Amino acid sequence: MNDKKAQTRERILQAASSALVQRGPAEPSVGEVMGAAGLTVGGFYAHFDSKDAMMLEAFTQLLGQRRALIANMDDKLTGEERRALVAAFYLSRRHRDSTENACPIPASVGEMGRLPDDFRLALSEHLELMVAQLASSPEDIDKALADLALMVGGLSLARALGAGELSDRLLRAAKSAVL
Repeated sequence: MNDKKAQTRERILQAASSALVQRGPAEPSVGEVMGAAGLTVGGFYAHFDSKDAMMLEAFTQLLGQRRALIANMDDKLTGEERRALVAAFYLSRRHRDSTENACPIPASVGEMGRLPDDFRLALSEHLELMVAQLASSPEDIDKALADLALMVGGLSLARALGAGELSDRLLRAAKSAVL
């Protein structure tokens, strides 16, 4: 792939990622994503076979970015310490209100049943890899899974409520349950 085509593809994926974080993978249209990338719909199929293929690639990229952040943590930290640091960021107002570089799971999880199986596979793989990063031992795996579920559920509810005292309280309560 030549440099210009690769750069254009990356612009499309950035626009798709932003739309995915805000509204999930099913709702945004190809026209909306291409418009946000500053392109016309006519050029879409030069980069992707389908809308699902584009959104799946954006989804897997976003998930990979989340794991990369955790991989950069001090490897001397225990699983519990890693989860506490992740919860401190993940369950923050800043992350709740972010429209860029935010976790795509809260906006996507409710749509998984209507999406191609590849989305569920990507989510499953991501969760397994995250648990491996966040668990100190095999005995710690269930706690890491429970903490991930609590974080995603807490963030999902806080985003659904929007900025406000109940949403802030929910973030604090979920964070304290992980810590």
